[in-house]
Amino acid sequence: MNTQTVKVDKGVDNDNSYQQTVDCLRNGGLVAFPTETVYGLGALATDPDATKKIFEVKGRPSDNPLIVHIGTKEEVSTYAAEIPDSALRLMDAFWPGPLTLIFNEKPGLIAENVTVGRGTVGLRMPDHPVALQLLRLLGAPLAAPSANRSGKPSPTKASHVARDLDGRIPFILDGGATGVGVESTVIDMTTTPPEILRPGGVTVEMIEAVIGPVRSESHAEEADAPRAPGMKYMHYSPDAPVWLIEPDQNQIEQAIRALTDKGLKVAVIGPDELESNKPSWYFATGAYADPSQLAAHLYDALRNCDETEADVILAVESPSEGMGAAVMNRLKKAADGKRFLV
Repeated sequence: MNTQTVKVDKGVDNDNSYQQTVDCLRNGGLVAFPTETVYGLGALATDPDATKKIFEVKGRPSDNPLIVHIGTKEEVSTYAAEIPDSALRLMDAFWPGPLTLIFNEKPGLIAENVTVGRGTVGLRMPDHPVALQLLRLLGAPLAAPSANRSGKPSPTKASHVARDLDGRIPFILDGGATGVGVESTVIDMTTTPPEILRPGGVTVEMIEAVIGPVRSESHAEEADAPRAPGMKYMHYSPDAPVWLIEPDQNQIEQAIRALTDKGLKVAVIGPDELESNKPSWYFATGAYADPSQLAAHLYDALRNCDETEADVILAVESPSEGMGAAVMNRLKKAADGKRFLV
């Protein structure tokens, strides 16, 4: 299969580009497309044969549910059996945007391999002109996880998608680099109070300002099928092993010395303030005090490590508040929880 990357430019007539991809989706194919968070790999959410291809192309575990993307708020009532008032308030506040709401589903509409038979469905309305145009022209929901091989860092550029999936999918819609840089926040609206299953572009503080207290980070990793993407499996990992390290210049330099004394080449991912020439490679992700910068550049930095000969990657821990919670969630997954202790 030849993968065609289709550039979608602002201010240009892109009707033919969209029509190609819409036709592909309607015929059961896959299309990678940009959202405000990361690039998604989309298939018709109502077509089990099409959505099965997502799992095959990504190498994704079959018990890992898929988020369903919709083009309008009104579509929620088509697929959700119940819509709590708190969900309506969150939709009004943050949609379109990086927030996925989990509802009890109306049976028989969304493919069972999308929801892994749990009876719930995660819905979100992305805040990206390309994604919204694609969804509205299609007139149907798209199941769409991140457009990468399972376990690898999520793609924030079309070139990242091509690196992982070239020859595996028909089309990549290239809408430029994404903005948020980490996946959507996932909140379970079927529990009381609602429970955040994955931190992301909408922070706990923002959510609680709208609907009051929610449960957060209180659940354990689930032994059965996870309720949301990113809960159960190691994710976001480059080729070399990742170790977390505290944001302390002395500790980082001691760790680099200890590793290089063993003949290992070291890459460091961290904030601008800690950049130095001590490691073989340093990938700066922005100001430490601005976790939104750290999030926007995280996956690009992880992928850049794969272009080096690094044997070990030290990833500097982020602040824990606001968007920092989402960054730390992804770093912990990338490192599989490993911390480098000096």
